[in-house]
Order: sequence, then structure tokens, then C-alpha cells
Amino acid sequence: MNLLKSASTVSLWTLLSRVTGLARDQLIASSFGAGALTDAFNVAFRIPNLLRRLFAEGAFSSAFVPILAATRATDGDEATRRLIDAVATVLFAALVATCVIGVIGAPVIVWLFGAGLQELDLAVVMTRWMFPYIGFMSLVALSAGILNTWRRFAVPAATPVLLNVAMISAALFLAPVLERHHIRPIHALSAGVMAGGLLQLAIQFPALRRIGCLPRIAFGPAAWRRAWLHPGVHRLLTQMAPALLGVSVAQLSLLINTQIASHLGPGAVSWLFYADRLMEFPTALLGVALGVVLVPGLSARRAQNDDAGYSAQLDWGLRLVFVLALPFAVAMLTFATPLVAVLFHYGKFSPDAVGKTVLALRGYGCGLIGIVAIKVLAPGFFAQQDLRTPVRIAIVVLVCTQLMNLAFVPWLGHAGLALSIGLGAMVNAGWLLIGLRRQGHYRPAPGWRGFIARVLPANVALAGGLLFASIQLDWLALQAHPGLRVAWLSGVMVAAVFAYFGLLRLAGLDLRQFARRS
Repeated sequence: MNLLKSASTVSLWTLLSRVTGLARDQLIASSFGAGALTDAFNVAFRIPNLLRRLFAEGAFSSAFVPILAATRATDGDEATRRLIDAVATVLFAALVATCVIGVIGAPVIVWLFGAGLQELDLAVVMTRWMFPYIGFMSLVALSAGILNTWRRFAVPAATPVLLNVAMISAALFLAPVLERHHIRPIHALSAGVMAGGLLQLAIQFPALRRIGCLPRIAFGPAAWRRAWLHPGVHRLLTQMAPALLGVSVAQLSLLINTQIASHLGPGAVSWLFYADRLMEFPTALLGVALGVVLVPGLSARRAQNDDAGYSAQLDWGLRLVFVLALPFAVAMLTFATPLVAVLFHYGKFSPDAVGKTVLALRGYGCGLIGIVAIKVLAPGFFAQQDLRTPVRIAIVVLVCTQLMNLAFVPWLGHAGLALSIGLGAMVNAGWLLIGLRRQGHYRPAPGWRGFIARVLPANVALAGGLLFASIQLDWLALQAHPGLRVAWLSGVMVAAVFAYFGLLRLAGLDLRQFARRS
């Protein structure tokens, strides 16, 4: 299997997801602005999203995929399908209980996330409506783990597009209907989230059926007992315990930052949200795509004791991070105002909101390469079923991040929260890299010095060009000419891409080296 082709497949679908996600966020920004109502929705939406990352894409996926890949490599497909059925049965029962508790306990949960919200009651109502979303997405994560193990990357990567389409449709068509009936239009977004969750789950069934791995969820005390006693389920739960702690640490940091932001005045939560959405564009496009492709391959190589192949795959991923993530970081630092203005400066999204979002985006940009690199380095531990080392690192990084908050927030406000996250990610990535090298799991391939010597000058030149384009035009004043503003942004970005890769080529970097096979 061509690793670059697989990563490109995931990246292309992720690109479509992020483009539709940006369209969704543009619509929300222009329709509702960045104030108390959007703060309430963002906190309410963040709660099921946090649990999704905690239980679905986080602890569950990082423990489940390596076990599934190793079982398939050593025991065959039939044993793997029995494992899938047992895990699906236990997961479904746990999700039903979680959703019931979440709906009942929504007031307490919202208070923990945003006690300073002006629209606290509204956030509670929307949280109750959207809490079952975690159930849908956990089952989607189960399906994605299965499909990725079978090297079917397209459907899991395309799935998030459906959430964006559902939310855009709700904002365009349902919100005006609610307003005519004297119901707050922002409730339409909650309905869109739930519809998107259902659609994302529904699209998994045909893909799973084609590979003969549609999970069979059993009901009844006897069936639950058999599923619970399956040795693979016990291994999964054992691996999930440290993974859950590790992901909990990251999400605890997010919870603390959201709580702090809710006390910084109306709009602070939303400014961070919009900056985070732009930051997640390269994170998902590069980091998630590389992580999705690397975990099954690394797990299989570990099961086959192929140490050289294991190290080579990690090296391949890290070089791609430098080639592709570094220019995104440069753009976030030097070209933030044009990006935010063109994407969000419409309708109720004010020039002040643009400036505040730009500050947060630059804070995230300081740590973008670390945020993306973690997506490559952490699988190096997950594939060995070593989740304790990343957990210990994450706990120390959490403490460091909060100490940085104490220093930065009084000085920089909400932007200090973003900067702390970015710098914390750099510390996390560096520590993971050192850990892999000390354990002997990663040995850098020859040629890194020459590689860096070719990549850095191209990024310096890119920074100069983007900074020049940023200050030459008054991007806020161009709001009156949205078509012209979009055209200027598109022209600058296209020119930047061609110039960057052209400079790499002139420097002697052959990008065909990344088209390796696994």
C-alpha cells in the first residue's frame, strides 16, 4: 500500500470536511456574530465534542485500533470479527448509560465548563439536546477503527462532511422558521448537530457490510456477560485506562481554558473557537490524516517485529510534518488578518471580533508544528500498546500549560490561552520524540540536516511574501467588495503554494521520496 496515496485520500476528504466546516462557521459568524449566544452554543457543543474526543476518537481509538490490527495480523479475520462484536456490545451499553446521565446532569456539566456565561440556561438546554451526539460519534469511531484496519480510509475521512452539511442546512432553513415562531434561531444549530450525528452513523453501515464486519450488538444479560468476558474486551479496557487518563488530561486543559475564557467577557469563548477552527484545518488535514494511516501500519509492524520498518514509517511521517505543517504555521503568524477577515468578517462579525480572533490564531500558530507532530509521534507509542508514557508526558504538560496561563492571560487575555496551548504542544511533541529515541523505537534516517537546510529557507521566504501581502491591502476595508477580497486571498495563497514548492525544488528537495510503499 502506498502510504502517501493513503494519506492523500484521507487528506482530500478531510480538506472537503474543513472547507464545508469553514462555510458552516462563516454562516454562524455572519448570522449570530461572536457574543453571548454563540458563547452558549460553543460551550454546549464543546461538551459532547469533548466526550467524543475523550471516549471515541481519543482513549477508545488509541487503544482499539492497535489491538484490532494486531489481532488481525496474528489471529486472522474470524477472530477479529468476534472481537468487534464483543466490543460493540459493551460499548453500546456504556453509551446508553452515559447519554442518560449527561442529559440529567447537564446543569452541573455546563457550570463546570462555563460558569461565567451570560446565557447559562440556554447552554444547558442546548447541551441536553446535543448530548446524545456522543453516542452516535462513539459508534462512528468504532466503525472508523474497523475500516481503517481494513485499509478503507475514504468513508471515515468523508464522514465529518455530513455534520457540516446538516448544520449549514439547519442554519439556512430551520433558523428562519424558528424565528417566525418566536423561538431563538440558535436552537437550529442544536438540531443540525443531532441530524449530522445520525447521518454520520448511517453512512458507516454500507461500508462495514461490504467488508463483512458490520458489528452485531447483542442484548440481554447473558449476551452482555459473554461480551464482557471476551479477552479482547479486557485487553481493550486495560489499554483504555491509561489512554483515558491521557486524553482526560488534554481535555481537562480545554475545560480549564474554556472556564477561564467564560470569565474574560462576552465573545472570548467565540474568538477562541473561531481561531481554533482555523488551527484545526491543518491539524486535521495533516496530523489526523497521518495518524490514521500510521497507526494500523505501525501496529502490524510491531506485531511482526519489524523494527526497521517501524522506525522508517515514523521518519517518513515526521519529514512530511516539517514540509507541510511549517508553512501553515508561517501563514497563521504572518497572514492571520487576511485569513480571518476573508473567512468571517461578514454580517454580525465585527472588526473588533476579527482583531481578537487574529490574536488567538497567532497564539495557536506558535505551536502548530508541535500540535501536528503529536499526531505522528503519539502513534509510535500507541502501536506498541504503550499508553502510559504519553500519559505521564501529558500530565506534566498540563501543569506547564496552566503555569503559562498564569503568566500570559493577565498580559494577553484570551490570546494567552491560545499561546499556552501552542507552547504546551511543542513541549509535548519534543518529549514524545525524545522518548521514542531513548527507547530505540525511532532512529532518524540519514539526511536530516540537509533536509532542514532546504526546508527552512523556503519558509523564511514564504513568511516575507505573506507578511508583505498582509500589510499591502486593507483587508477589513475590502468588506464592501467581498468578491474582490476573496479573489485577492485566493491569488496570494495560490502564488504562495507555487513559490514554496518551487523553492523546495530549487533547493534540491525531491518530493517523490515521500511516495513510499508500506
